[in-house]
Amino acid sequence: MRRTQPIIGVISDRRTLGHHAFQVQGEKYLRAVVTGSGGLPLGIPCLGAGFDSPGILDALDGLLLTGSPSNVEPRHYGGAASGEGTMHDAERDLLAFALIPAAIRAGLPLLAICRGFQELNVAFGGSLHQEVHALPGLGRHREDKAEPVEVQYAPAHEVRFTAGGLLAQITGRDSARVNSLHGQGIDRLGDGLLVDAVAPDGLIEAIVVADAPGFALGVQWHPEWRLQESEVSMAIFQAFGDACRSYRS
Repeated sequence: MRRTQPIIGVISDRRTLGHHAFQVQGEKYLRAVVTGSGGLPLGIPCLGAGFDSPGILDALDGLLLTGSPSNVEPRHYGGAASGEGTMHDAERDLLAFALIPAAIRAGLPLLAICRGFQELNVAFGGSLHQEVHALPGLGRHREDKAEPVEVQYAPAHEVRFTAGGLLAQITGRDSARVNSLHGQGIDRLGDGLLVDAVAPDGLIEAIVVADAPGFALGVQWHPEWRLQESEVSMAIFQAFGDACRSYRS
């Protein structure tokens, strides 16, 4: 039987559980690929040297860069050392920065969420604020981890879409209420990236790759959370899935 669903690669985190390393993808992202994009999720492992990570893109119809508890290491954008206790994932950093330029060159549809959004910016030469909440003039964009998860992921602020931009086109709206669960945020915008949404305090919340031959969108919030309860989130994943199907055909 001929397969009709696109294969969408989902980047992994590398975690040590007990004495062993594991490759991890959040289930909420995998379910969003299935229910929102109509795709088949395929985990992409972070295996470091000896693994042809860009080569795996030949088997894919789309690429999803997920959020993660870990932060991009500041050495990748010339930032100061991270604060004590900051979680990093060096293997994921290397995988993301190998996959992103290869995917963009190939026109492979790409959707980047939260950490993935930050990776996309850094891959294009941009830099990050490490603690948005500590900066004068910027709001508190991170969650209260003492609250129930439903409260942490509840809509926290508005974002305004760029007129005529990708989000405005695929949602038919000029704004949306979104959740906010991040410490890092965009400082300097990467070369060749365009702002597609901003928060009320001016922080960049969505970006697109200006001259990408295919769909290439990054969002700072989490549209995968309770996907089917949000028309905007569904529109994002459906547009991504449509791009993946077009790429496949």
